[in-house]
Amino acid sequence: MASGAALTVRLVLPAFGSGSSARGGTRRAARAIFPGWAWRRPAQNDPGPGDPLPKAVVGRLQTFRLIALTLSTASMIGQKIGQKIGQKIGQTGKAEPSVASNALHYSHCRDMDGGSLRAERSAKMPEVPESPTRIEPARLETLPARIADLVADLAARSAELGVGLHPKTARHLADLVRIMNTYYSNLIEGHNTRPRDIERALAGVSDADKRDLQAEAVAHYRVQQEIDRLAADHMLPDPADPAFLQRLHRDFYADASEAMLTIKGARHTFLMTPGEWRRGADQDVEVGDHLPPASEQVPAFMAHFHRRFAFQPAPGEELISVGPGRSSRIVAMATAHHRFAWIHPFPDGNGRVGRLMSHAMAHEAGIGAHGLWSISRGLARGLDPGPEGRTEYKRHMARADEVRRGDRDGRGHLSLTQLESFTTWFLEVCLEQVRYMGELFELNGLSDRLTKYVLISGLPAEANALLQETLIRGELDRGEAERVTRLPERSARRILKELTERQLLVSDTPKGPVSLRFPADTLDVLFPRLYA
Repeated sequence: MASGAALTVRLVLPAFGSGSSARGGTRRAARAIFPGWAWRRPAQNDPGPGDPLPKAVVGRLQTFRLIALTLSTASMIGQKIGQKIGQKIGQTGKAEPSVASNALHYSHCRDMDGGSLRAERSAKMPEVPESPTRIEPARLETLPARIADLVADLAARSAELGVGLHPKTARHLADLVRIMNTYYSNLIEGHNTRPRDIERALAGVSDADKRDLQAEAVAHYRVQQEIDRLAADHMLPDPADPAFLQRLHRDFYADASEAMLTIKGARHTFLMTPGEWRRGADQDVEVGDHLPPASEQVPAFMAHFHRRFAFQPAPGEELISVGPGRSSRIVAMATAHHRFAWIHPFPDGNGRVGRLMSHAMAHEAGIGAHGLWSISRGLARGLDPGPEGRTEYKRHMARADEVRRGDRDGRGHLSLTQLESFTTWFLEVCLEQVRYMGELFELNGLSDRLTKYVLISGLPAEANALLQETLIRGELDRGEAERVTRLPERSARRILKELTERQLLVSDTPKGPVSLRFPADTLDVLFPRLYA
């Protein structure tokens, strides 16, 4: 069989109990005895009873049988699995037919470079704790040249983003980016909330048929706004701190309806508590082909996650954490994004919290650029400009779930090669977004598009002078409208009023200075392809 080809073997194991609550024990026991293997449900094209197995696979199974039997003195699970593997490979190296009606059926799909083992069902067994080190490699200790180049380019480009913009204008652009980030984060989850719907919801206007979606969008906007505020005030907690991640989740769902908090699974329905990890076997989950850690192990996994990804490590843990280095933080932003999703610590909302965590990490890595770019837009769109780009995120996340493929694929449970591939893609996406937003926010280009908007929107030509002046200066006293437009006072005030009614110019008070804003109905002209 060629390298990389898939082979499926069915193992028939005895059931150690019954009922849906028995599932987690067998899954965790098999993971402990077969480290580096994962589980999946049987497929229709799996080999049937009596199908011959290649000698290489028989040898591997014999090796695992010896390991399992060695563990049998301390574990009845090891003994049972060891015995069953021995029966399975027998003297002929053929798959053995099922002889037990009360049995567990496993499908083993392992490629010749070392692939994965996944299971659909399991039965009650003595608990074998899952080690949190299963998320290793958590980080890239040695950077490939391509990733090192991306880190340097991303740091340089983000430092240039927004240069020349007045801080007041930049703040309003950051508001725009939050709406964009909210839109794309919701889109990734399959919720298409239009920018105008988000703006209406932020203004306190909701539509009956979109109330939950709009509430979700407002929650995302508010949480990201708080992250940006904390970052600007240099008060942002360590983004990998479990308490901070639970806070993000709690704040996101603070005003959620009971319907939004109700989680409906295949066998259980329950009400999620905002800010709390998964709890109990009823909240164990499957994500596609991936089986995250059992709910009861989530606190241990998240504690290990924090130790490995801490930007502000505890005393004595500096060598195993990220620490203050800018390059280390940028790379950790990518790898932590996947490993957080792999743990899947909450019953729901993990994707949104993970993307908000990445946003916070970007700030702490020094590439946040005052909130002027969004990772969610890049993740939703990918790098391919066609339809394929829309599926890149999920494909790369799924590949990074893969287990280690032999001795040349790192030393952890998961694949180092796939983690490097995901990190490369993630940083390329970040760089593409920084480049794109840099082009949109470049002062001369934005000035030209403001002029174009005035021409096609039916505004008086003199309105352009007010917009251009406000763009450069950040804000404009209302009394200066006559001087800027070179019109009589009454005419100048009429134009100023029209611009404020269209929300192109806004003010904190009815008579205070005005600053430039970018409402949703201007975006097609001012920021082309922002939502394309």
